[in-house]
Amino acid sequence: MSSRSLKLSLLVGGALLLGACGDDDDTNLESLDQELVVNFADNVVVPTYNLLATRMIELDAASQALKNAPSATTLKAAQDAWFAARVPWEQSESFLFGPVDSNGWDPAMDSWPVNRTDLDAVLGNNDTLSQQYVSNLAETQKGFHTTEYLLFGEGQVKKPEEFNARQFEYLLALTAELKAVSGNLASSWTTGVNGQAPYRDTLATAGDSGNTAYPTVEAGAQEMLGGILVILDEVANGKIADPYDAKDANLVESQFALNSLSDFTNNMRSVENVYLGHRPEAAQKGLSMSDVVKERDAALDTRVKAEIAAAIAALGKVPEPFPVSIKDPASADEIEGAQAAIRKLHDTFQVDVKAVILP
Repeated sequence: MSSRSLKLSLLVGGALLLGACGDDDDTNLESLDQELVVNFADNVVVPTYNLLATRMIELDAASQALKNAPSATTLKAAQDAWFAARVPWEQSESFLFGPVDSNGWDPAMDSWPVNRTDLDAVLGNNDTLSQQYVSNLAETQKGFHTTEYLLFGEGQVKKPEEFNARQFEYLLALTAELKAVSGNLASSWTTGVNGQAPYRDTLATAGDSGNTAYPTVEAGAQEMLGGILVILDEVANGKIADPYDAKDANLVESQFALNSLSDFTNNMRSVENVYLGHRPEAAQKGLSMSDVVKERDAALDTRVKAEIAAAIAALGKVPEPFPVSIKDPASADEIEGAQAAIRKLHDTFQVDVKAVILP
């Protein structure tokens, strides 16, 4: 969202002092810290975005297959492809900085809540719904959640026979745009787009002479910590709090597919991946934030891991579906318990981890 960069600067701002001394030990520590950002870029960010791009290709293909032969089977395949694409996207939300922010790709792919009236207006006009047309639409008329609306209807009730030619036209323009944006996002980190250097290199060379984006290694580490703080704050105080406090299902993320709690859990997995320095399907290959914390405060490292697990477990106790449970007084304790667990984790990163990583 557009407010994320501002939140990051407010949550993590402050002096960066690590590595300021010039003795041999501090020089070695600075080298290790650069390995931290290199490992994060290579083993968390790049594979997550590559997986997202692959799954968007699969979503586009599944949507085309649905159009070509509408059936319960092809509809379920397209819906499953949407669910699958949500996983790497939500697991990227603890590092929504760099190209995904500067190019506006986050709101282009994931703005919510959407306005059904606005979506129906697109379906009702006479314009040709090409990928380029969709690209120029308002952020809440494209992306994941407009695609979700077309594929699932209100709460997973869509039937294959309910699609018409106009809906298919819109759906395929949406998935083509999602495929293009996610491909550009992945490329922006690995090969560069629009004449820009790969952002992987920008982050991985934090502290090198001439790196204006990250003039110090600590600036790269601060970016990592800031991304974690932003998503923890957003899940507890936005994604959960906004609809729960208002008792308004229209404010729920992924309300059409009833995927909200999965989204929130994958946001916690995103934090876990950044902290551990690798995705769950891969082994650790380099220095992680956990390694740095463990070396300096082993008890804190143990506590962080336990609090991540507790936040995930607390979300697992919230009754499904979330758009219904927010209105059910019997679910209040579980919802508020999940918020409390996530806020506790946020505060641990904000105070304790920050003090260790960026003393």
